[in-house]
Amino acid sequence: MGSCIICGIPVDGGHVCDSHQEDVLFEFRGNHASQLIDNRFYEGTVDGYADFGVFIDLSPGVTGLLHRSELDRRLESLNWEPGDTVCVRVNNVRDNGNIDLGKSIRQSDREFRGKLILDGTDEHLPDDLDDDDETDDEEAEPAVEESDESATDESDESVTGDEAETESVTPSHGADTASETEAVIGGETNSTPSSNSSAGAVTVSEREADATEAASESVAEGYEEASIESLEDRVDERVRLDGEIVSVRQTGGPTVFELRDETGVVDCAAFVEAGVRAYPEVELGDIVRLDGEVERRRGELQVETDELVVLEDDEREAVTGRLADALTDRARPDSLEPIGDHDAVAAIEEPLLDVAEAIRRAVLESRPVVIRHPATADGYVAGAAIERAVLPLVREEHARSDAEYHYIVRRPLDDAIYGMDAATKDATRMLQDRDRHDEKLPLFCFVGAASTADSADGLGLLGVYGAERIVLDSIAADTDVDDAAEQVVTARQNATDLSVGALTATLAAALNTDVSEDMQHLPAVSYWENTPDAYTAAAEDAGYDAEQVTDIREAVALEAYYQSYQDKRELITDLLFDDAGGLAGHIAEQFREKLDTELSTAQANLEADERAGVSMAVLDTEQFSHRFDFPSTELLLDELHRAEREGEAFVTVGIGMDELYLRSTEPLDIRAVAEQAAEAAPEAGVTARGVREGRIEFLAGKREAAKDAVLAAAAEQFE
Repeated sequence: MGSCIICGIPVDGGHVCDSHQEDVLFEFRGNHASQLIDNRFYEGTVDGYADFGVFIDLSPGVTGLLHRSELDRRLESLNWEPGDTVCVRVNNVRDNGNIDLGKSIRQSDREFRGKLILDGTDEHLPDDLDDDDETDDEEAEPAVEESDESATDESDESVTGDEAETESVTPSHGADTASETEAVIGGETNSTPSSNSSAGAVTVSEREADATEAASESVAEGYEEASIESLEDRVDERVRLDGEIVSVRQTGGPTVFELRDETGVVDCAAFVEAGVRAYPEVELGDIVRLDGEVERRRGELQVETDELVVLEDDEREAVTGRLADALTDRARPDSLEPIGDHDAVAAIEEPLLDVAEAIRRAVLESRPVVIRHPATADGYVAGAAIERAVLPLVREEHARSDAEYHYIVRRPLDDAIYGMDAATKDATRMLQDRDRHDEKLPLFCFVGAASTADSADGLGLLGVYGAERIVLDSIAADTDVDDAAEQVVTARQNATDLSVGALTATLAAALNTDVSEDMQHLPAVSYWENTPDAYTAAAEDAGYDAEQVTDIREAVALEAYYQSYQDKRELITDLLFDDAGGLAGHIAEQFREKLDTELSTAQANLEADERAGVSMAVLDTEQFSHRFDFPSTELLLDELHRAEREGEAFVTVGIGMDELYLRSTEPLDIRAVAEQAAEAAPEAGVTARGVREGRIEFLAGKREAAKDAVLAAAAEQFE
């Protein structure tokens, strides 16, 4: 029985009592997550960043996730670099071995009241283990003075102890010292003492050259050529892989190279010493030949690198050509079959196939795919459809279990405009990922967004850095956008019955035929009214009646409003695809209750107006709506217009402090309305801002003048 190092009370089987668990910093020297104890603070090493948090190595082979929700600041504002030592709290160790971490306010062992070492399941005082290490060193020291023959015999012994637990025991690049030169031969480390003999003796450089030549011959003879897709059946075998380096990550232990061939992507670990970059001459995009042994680490395939060589000339061209041919064959979908046989979708079949090919090509090239969509029900349906199709492709291509969080990202936008604020955030993030983690620049796919001239500057910023941009929308795009993106695929001018959810559901089915059945009800979900009969029938055939479709739409609309900048991947997946417990119906009840309450208040405060024979209902949203609670102004105006419209010439108006929304029974050219109003009230600063939302902005000090000018201009469009 020991005693607590903080208060001195007796402790059974340890050195800290229950009351002081959080006052001690632990250094973990175990090899499995199950040996960790919840609610303790541990010293760790920053492994790398992801959109959802930071990976922290607690020991070689034991890594936890510090989720961004546990941070007291934005993830991008952290100044941690890979290899930095940090202090974290173990919140939970899951049954599958995943470790949930929390951030510690104290980031130095001096800020804790004590420090202990958790060696597997045993607690030790640092001094106790330090004394043992010194004794071992003293006992081993005389061996250095033994003869060359003795030293050589000793070097042939197999690696034991802590060395066997590291990510890789194979050093790289001949880490030599004045006393010995190491060479990798057949996966083992041989050490040969240097010699100061007289003339005729073999020098260190000669001995090193001989060892390198022997190693090369051994590598050439001992490894079988293989493809990445075959590695699942080759665990513990030595293989040779040819391919492209698609990312490089420096961890607290080995350097991890992601290697892509024509069949997949795999992590390859190369070790010099903890936190030191192996093969610094190998860069992102290099075509290489890698020899190593296939292993399974934490349930994932990984190749332990013995030799890594950058290919040149004919060898490089041969591998590059093979990768390019395979990429073309795998990227282009065979065909596109519109859900419900919708003519508006069929009219842009070839451009949609081009988009599908571009997205699949990005996955195969290990480029992240970033989906940007507005935070609306239709926007979420559209973005989630593509995400649903791409996720299995990423999992199939990459051996890493967390690849789906790196290579497919969905980021909602506040509205359908891709402005400079959003573009600056995206550019900053992609450049950080490029510089910190050697990641390729992503493919940005905008669905239901960025199709108007308001987004040209934001798209242009991404273009400056060479990031590929695709704009996909159900409305015709402005000409400015054509010049700011590689692919712009939008509906024809007369396709008034097409939603972006319907468009992308068909695209998703072409992207991945395995999810085609999951897409059949999505078009119907994306319409608030006037749903084409073909989509209603497709949803019914898939087992979704009208009530279920309505519940899903309303539930997604409510959740889209809250935490609008978050993707809410799991929640949206449950609502759209996997709702077995009535989740959509439960949330839809809240939607209707909140919307009905707000609608009643709005209807009681409507002002009737008429301009040039056009009836109008005007709501002062600044005075008679809860602008910072659900529903949004846009959604409230949509519902109000559906409830109040009369005849063929009716306009619903929502006017705030410095913006105005229009809803009309006839299509309005919002830009033309704004331009005409600006001429009538030049001092009001009237401008169109958000054409698809019917939003016009003006100066708050000229509110009444702007309102009169806009309503007059809108009425004239009915003539």
